[in-house]
Amino acid sequence: MMLRIPCSTYRLQLHKEFTFDDAAGIAEYLRTLGVSHVYTSPYLQAAPGSMHGYDVVDHQRVNEELGGAEAHERFCKKLGETDLGQVLDIVPNHMSLGKENRYWWDVLENGTSSRYASFFDIDWQPQEERLRDKVLVPILGDQYGRVLQSGGIKVVRRGVKFQVECSGQTLPVSPPSLPVILARAAEYAKSDTLSFLAASFGRLPAPEYVDRRTILARHRDKVVLFTLLERLCAEEPGIFEAMDQAVSELNDNLDAVDDFLNQQSYRLAYWKTADQQLSYRRFFDVNTLIGLRVEREYVFEETHALILDWLKRGVLDGVRVDHPDGLRDPLEYFKRLRERAPDAWVIGEKILEPGEFLRAEWPIQGTSGYDFLNVAAGLLVAPEGMMELQSIYGEFTGQPTDFHAIAHEKKINVSQEALGSDVNRLTSIFVEICEANRDRRDYTRAEVRRAIREVAACFSIYRTYVVPEREEITDEDREYITQAAECAKEKRQDIDGGLFDFLRDVLTMQVKGKLESEFLLRFQQFTGPVMAKGVEDTAFYCFNRLTGMNEVGSDPGRDGVSVEEFHSYCGKMHETHPSTMTTLSTHDTKRSEDVRARLAVLSEIPGRFGSAVQRWSRMNNAFRARKPDSDPMPDRNTEYLYYQTLIGAWPLPMERVKAYMLKAVREAKQQTSWVANNKEFEDALNLFIEFTYNYAPFLRELQQFVDRIIEAGRVNSLAQTLLKYTAPGMPDLYQGTELWDLSLVDPDNRRPVDYRLRQRLLGELKQMSGDDIAIKVMTRTDEGLPKLWTIHKALELRRERPEWFGADADYIPLMVDGAKYDHVIAYLRGEDVITVVPRLTMKLAGVWKDTLVTLPEGRWRNRLTGAMIEGGEVGIKGLLKDFPVALLVREGVGE
Repeated sequence: MMLRIPCSTYRLQLHKEFTFDDAAGIAEYLRTLGVSHVYTSPYLQAAPGSMHGYDVVDHQRVNEELGGAEAHERFCKKLGETDLGQVLDIVPNHMSLGKENRYWWDVLENGTSSRYASFFDIDWQPQEERLRDKVLVPILGDQYGRVLQSGGIKVVRRGVKFQVECSGQTLPVSPPSLPVILARAAEYAKSDTLSFLAASFGRLPAPEYVDRRTILARHRDKVVLFTLLERLCAEEPGIFEAMDQAVSELNDNLDAVDDFLNQQSYRLAYWKTADQQLSYRRFFDVNTLIGLRVEREYVFEETHALILDWLKRGVLDGVRVDHPDGLRDPLEYFKRLRERAPDAWVIGEKILEPGEFLRAEWPIQGTSGYDFLNVAAGLLVAPEGMMELQSIYGEFTGQPTDFHAIAHEKKINVSQEALGSDVNRLTSIFVEICEANRDRRDYTRAEVRRAIREVAACFSIYRTYVVPEREEITDEDREYITQAAECAKEKRQDIDGGLFDFLRDVLTMQVKGKLESEFLLRFQQFTGPVMAKGVEDTAFYCFNRLTGMNEVGSDPGRDGVSVEEFHSYCGKMHETHPSTMTTLSTHDTKRSEDVRARLAVLSEIPGRFGSAVQRWSRMNNAFRARKPDSDPMPDRNTEYLYYQTLIGAWPLPMERVKAYMLKAVREAKQQTSWVANNKEFEDALNLFIEFTYNYAPFLRELQQFVDRIIEAGRVNSLAQTLLKYTAPGMPDLYQGTELWDLSLVDPDNRRPVDYRLRQRLLGELKQMSGDDIAIKVMTRTDEGLPKLWTIHKALELRRERPEWFGADADYIPLMVDGAKYDHVIAYLRGEDVITVVPRLTMKLAGVWKDTLVTLPEGRWRNRLTGAMIEGGEVGIKGLLKDFPVALLVREGVGE
């Protein structure tokens, strides 16, 4: 069966302000641009007001805020009419909490007796007895007792159902607790029938979630009882009044309310308790996103029914699987998905660290492209300049400059705080394991907790994929685990080394057992969140040497990627995953591709940049807030980040940079944070931004600096863009980035896209003709035409000749000679397409000297300029004279 592989994709972020009908409205434009597939954010029913769709509450429905099923049908029909395929982002790892999630509502109502208790990754038997058979619901704004005392928790009636209202949220009431209300109401109403129903609710059984038959019988009985109660209320009008009187009486007695709440299947708590006491697995540290047990086949079937139907009917050609590393057994999941959708293009949002590659045994086409993004970004920086920036950064800020040490520290911090409940769960399991081994039983809970945190922090990758049930472990995983254990042993010599050895043995299946397997599988689900929250969401905002290198899956401590390393990576991709996704911007990138491209230029002029930062800091020194016995605010590290942000995204409105800087400093957690706002610091930062934005001498210098590097930044952008469209893989274009896009991290990168402008510019491009067409395009550089032109011509070629970029089209580096050979990347795809792009052009200053690329024999036409070129040795200066990059097609076969 032939896979339905796109030639290219265009990512759209759907939400209530950009719906299915809006997306259908740009289908003609996307087709004209050259795209083959629309690739959308998740659009199953999400939480109310969701702007991204990753907070799914119902897998059986299309999101009503996007227009619902009818608008979805119109959208799909329009795509079919314009010959566009569709790829959907799906979320198997977690769901959003809330009353819209009927599974979760049922669990809150019925606890372990819920039909859906086994759908979620909940620990029903935690170490703390008070939390057993309960779900912690940390939504209160203060301590439970204070909120209760102030009247912040109330029981209310809704029809014949009863609910708990607090903190603006509504929670169901456990049926067996209803006699508290109904028995008293029966007395007021003098109703034997209501008294009977009250007793019947109290007699409902409490089976565990594994007892499926009794659970279903209990649910049936519960439904019957509520039906009878509803009938009774209709027949005897005084019942409602009696129930309301009972509820009012209950709410007036705090002890009674407290006792009533203790009978529920959940425990209301102060929101700050979540970090240490939560009993369910979350998506990272987001309390409102609960982990699904999708490894259970019935959970997979229930949550994937609609998606599988769309794949089967050809509504979808493929899916992008969000966060597969959160799954208990990613390989099993992908095999099950592949079995049900054998011809679908499947990619996983697998974050690969430098030197790590996607597992060959996963039956998917590749990743969502962060690995390509980081290799391309590394190619654009000068190694020697990066080393000089290291010194400049350290001297200016006084901050540590060893990124790996910073990352390790932040991983430890996040596992102590935001992920503390996950550590506690792992600790409890491992303490039990130790207790069952007489040689290990004396390790204390505190030692085990510290050891788990240390080993997790020492992992250099997101996670391993050992599967005890199938006795699966690769040499690669064994090495990662051993390295982490040795690293932990070295860093924590205050802990018995034997404990780390024992952890290693459990993680490598040298020690086996039921508990050992459970610990191993859960530990593997834990290391990813440690990496994501500790590194990407913390360390990346603390280490600011060159912020354009701080991207998902990157190592900001590296000094770049050589041309040889880039060719080696592409060769590997062609050999192993030729249909993977390649991308430069996503909804999750820290900065857009064009911001990174501009910032990369700083590595070519580190001295000039360092001098500018020192000068600007002196100019703006008076704008920093000062108090006795405290450092000026903002601190130097924040100031350094601020100047880079302005350089990378200039010009941008002050409100955008304020919003970005606030997020950045809270993520860094050095001066302020999301959970503990330092208002004094944040106010000082905002004032500093306002003062600098209104200080003409600084703005004049900033503009002059940006003017000096803007051209080199744009050449970088065109270079990485053409690489994306011609290197092995299927290129994705993030919404709006077909023109220069100077966006920062979300939500800045999810601003509305001006498609009327893009449609107009594409129309004008298509009207251009003549031998000087490239020159005409370049005269409109400020409008973004060179980027739009490069993308359009590359997409046209891919659509005309998809086989030239597929699995059978070899990737062959071309020989470059001469004084500036290291400033060129050139390669052949198959036999008929050549890509030639420059790098480090600021240092080059247009002086190519005798640099030549050797083209295969034949005549070649440059699709970007129209120029005809003979094979053999060709001067780079002439080749790139009219346009910064070259896309050559063998004459006679591409027309």
